Amino acid sequence: MAKSYYEFFCPVKVVAGHKALEHIPFELSTLQATRPMIITDKGVRGAGLLEHVAAAFEGAESQVVAIFDDVPPDSSLHTVRKAAAMYRENNCDAIIAIGGGSVIDTSKGVNILVTEGGDDLLKYSGAHNLPKRLKPFFVVPTTSGTGSEVTMVAVVSDTDKGVKLPFTSYFLMPNAAILDSRMTLTLPPHITAMTGMDALTHAVEAYTCLAANPMSDAYATAAIRKISQNIMKVMDNPKDAEGRLELAQASTMAGVAFSNSMVGLVHALGHSLGAVCHIPHGLCMSLFLPYVLEYNQEKNGERIGELLLYLAGEEVFAATPKAQRAAKAIQHIRAMRDELYQRCKLPRTLTETGKVREDQLAQVAELTVNDGAIIFNPKEADVQDALAILKRAWA
Repeated sequence: MAKSYYEFFCPVKVVAGHKALEHIPFELSTLQATRPMIITDKGVRGAGLLEHVAAAFEGAESQVVAIFDDVPPDSSLHTVRKAAAMYRENNCDAIIAIGGGSVIDTSKGVNILVTEGGDDLLKYSGAHNLPKRLKPFFVVPTTSGTGSEVTMVAVVSDTDKGVKLPFTSYFLMPNAAILDSRMTLTLPPHITAMTGMDALTHAVEAYTCLAANPMSDAYATAAIRKISQNIMKVMDNPKDAEGRLELAQASTMAGVAFSNSMVGLVHALGHSLGAVCHIPHGLCMSLFLPYVLEYNQEKNGERIGELLLYLAGEEVFAATPKAQRAAKAIQHIRAMRDELYQRCKLPRTLTETGKVREDQLAQVAELTVNDGAIIFNPKEADVQDALAILKRAWA
């Protein structure tokens, strides 16, 4: 199916390598910034990852003048305001986010406040409500999962009202994503597995959902291949720097893909399960991916079948008759989940999480059909359809 019209946009510079951090001072200087603030969390700081960054600034004219390490797992308006206050007190002129999805989302929120002034983030929520470019902003991902370092989206919780606020603007995109293998070497196995499956889902949905286009396809398929070839290597040898860098690149490529072609029903279900049962996003993706592909198979089985090449390699693809490729691709993803379960007990079903009750499934199904991601799913789904998938994923 040729696309008659699409748009593709990725202005984020990618700096990748085993010593990519050393390039941050130069990247700051190109934007006339010399007083960056680091935003991170206690886990990243505790793992000693900031020491690599400090070493990168030795002898540089720019110097880190403030470090905010108080970002919780679920970013909140309160956190954004606190970090913005520290930025202002220290006369900072740039932000370096070092962490996973929550840290990156928080940093995007902080950048809105320190650029626009004031403390009211709410007036900028929604789509395209920012009037101008923000301050210089760099992201150093420490998980290979969210792809948030190349997206124009941030989600920040309003803990007082108990709602998640979405922000969408081209101005939220960082100036550069710095992918350095040293920053993911200490990731524990279960987080490596969860974030790897998160990235895989981004790429698979980008490729199989309605807004896929030739540009996003190139990024999505390359990401799928890198994840398939490297995730088990890294699970078996967490200090494999090459494998870590491959997964980091795959996550970023998957981020480029899905921010240009959207996601589908896996995300709609995942967002809803996360909201009701407070299960990490990456795990939600892993829980639903094979079941949603099975549901979509009658509509876009050929497209799912094409994934077999990137998931399992040329020989398996060539040896599988065309009509069986979709089923084989789904089977391959199931086998990946089984292997991850053996290695780190990453749950494969809702019951294995131990955090979901069967009487919550109806509520999750209701939320799913009202989630924006469902619009791009190749096959329409109503509440009964969503509930049927949840029941398949139950045990």
